[in-house]
Parts: sequence; C-alpha cells; structure tokens
Amino acid sequence: MKYLKATVASSLLALAMAASPALADGPVGERSAAQEQASFAADRETILAMAGDYRVRFDMQESTVWRPGYEPLDRKISGGHESVRVIEDTGTKIVLQHLLVVDAGGEPMVIKHWRQDWEYEPAQILTYEGPNRWTWSEVPERMRAGRWSQTVYQVDDSPRYAGWGQWETTNGVRRWRSNWTNRPLARRDAVRDPVYDLYAAINRHQLTPDGWIHWQDNTKMDLETGEAEPVVQEYVLNTYTRFDDYEVSAADEYWAATSAYWQAVRDAWDSVSEAKGGIAIEEEAETGTVISGELLEMGNEIQSGALTEAEAIARATALIEEHTSML
Repeated sequence: MKYLKATVASSLLALAMAASPALADGPVGERSAAQEQASFAADRETILAMAGDYRVRFDMQESTVWRPGYEPLDRKISGGHESVRVIEDTGTKIVLQHLLVVDAGGEPMVIKHWRQDWEYEPAQILTYEGPNRWTWSEVPERMRAGRWSQTVYQVDDSPRYAGWGQWETTNGVRRWRSNWTNRPLARRDAVRDPVYDLYAAINRHQLTPDGWIHWQDNTKMDLETGEAEPVVQEYVLNTYTRFDDYEVSAADEYWAATSAYWQAVRDAWDSVSEAKGGIAIEEEAETGTVISGELLEMGNEIQSGALTEAEAIARATALIEEHTSML
C-alpha cells in the first residue's frame, strides 16, 4: 500500500511540476551556424574542464521549514579527495566518472562514486518518478536546441536523476542550470527514516578559477498523504578545488582494472531501461538499489584477483535483469 500511495503521489508531483514553467527562460534564441558552433565548442570545453583531481568540500544545510513542527537538521560539512575522469566522449555525449580516494589505515582505498553523462540536444531523459521507479521523459522539442541534458548515476551505475538546461555565460561566469528534477533520497537522509520521500530540485554547475562547484537547491517532499507536500528546503554546495597531493594513482589503477566490468554494467542498465520502459528496482536506505553493494564488491574483487572479469560481468548482468521489472 505504501508503494501504491507513493506511486500515485509521485505522478501527482510530476503533473504539478509539468504544469508550471520548468524555468523562467524560454527556448534558445536564433543563432547563426557560426554562433551555434562556437557555443557548442564552449559547452564541451566547460564540461570537459570538470575532469581532474580535486579536494572536495560537501556543505549541506536545511533552511526554510514548510511543515509546522519540523526541526531542520544541523548543518553538515564533510570532504574528501576525488578524481574525475572522462570515460567517453563522442562529441555530443560526454561521460565523467567520479572516484573517491580515502585513507584506509594508511593505505589508499578507492570508492567508485557518482557518474554524470552530458548529452547535447536529447529527445528524452531517464527521470526519477518516485520510490523505486525511473521512467523516460520527453524533453520539450522547443527546449532542445542548444541545450544539454545531465543524467546523474549512482555508485552502481543505476540512474539517480536527470535534467536539461543551457550553458550560459553571465557576468563572466559560465553556468548551467537544470529544469526541475525529482531525485531519490541521499543516504544521509534515507537512513534516518525521514518524513519526506524524495527531493524536487534544481541543479547547477559552474566553473571557478581553481575548479568548479555543484550547487543543489532541494525541496524535500512528502508523498505519503496522496499529495506532494513540501517539508523543508535544503541547500547543498559541493566545491571541487584542484588538488593532487593524494594517492591519485590509486584511482587510475582501480579504473584500469575495472573499467571493462563497469562498461558491461552500464550496458546492462541501458539494455534494461530500453527493454522495460525504464528502471523499476527496489531501493534501500544504506546502498541505494538492493544490488548496489554486490555490484561494487565485485569490482573490488576483480582488482584483487578474487574474481575474474568474465564471472563478474555474468553475475552483474544477471542481477540487473533479475531485480528489475517492467514499467
């Protein structure tokens, strides 16, 4: 019954968001072929500039309370070291893989982190509909020209959220802003059994003189009543500052050992999303999807030699097929 209510409520949320303007700006204005090519080149240069090695600061703050009686969480600041690599570039599609490098008792340990796919003028994107469900959503035709979608994937390469927007230079700063997107709860919230079910959010990226920032404006939404209700506003600012005084080589060694496996995992998710009309898979608070832990562990076992690449790919493909259902 909880799943049914959440599904109905998430549909109501989607309709409500679709009924309002996605952004204040309209379609990209007419440009000459030369202007279009210059803008496209600048967009690509900006996206590719996010690759590199970084010291990262994660700053999260609940602010405006919409539900009477709700007590906002204390501000949380954390950080770490992260290497971002370009793992695919076709010209109109750029894929960036994030790899966390942490100190595990004096030895570096790599944790496969999130992934961001950028696609130029897409016709559709894979969006989060509500608990356990990601569906294909059409990008309005009049809003495609000159714009890029960004699809963010979880640590196991299952989808997380997607949006579309235009790269613009304003006051000398290059920025990208998404339309409204739905997102599943992050682990920091999901493990607390909170009163909200998902985030309705706007996502921003911009370069800085020494790196880039990822800024999220999240409205935490409760779907349980049958209507989408805001609970609290949250602002998240993730700052990526160029820095390489950590075990960068550990990230590259991990990726060299596991990249073929993760390519097969990405292919399996893509095949399922096309064949089944999206992704329907059970989520859990600790890991995201119920198979995330096993998919990540197999990557570690490939690197250590405890598991062959072929065995891991076969098992991962079977797991994704077994745990997803038709939409």
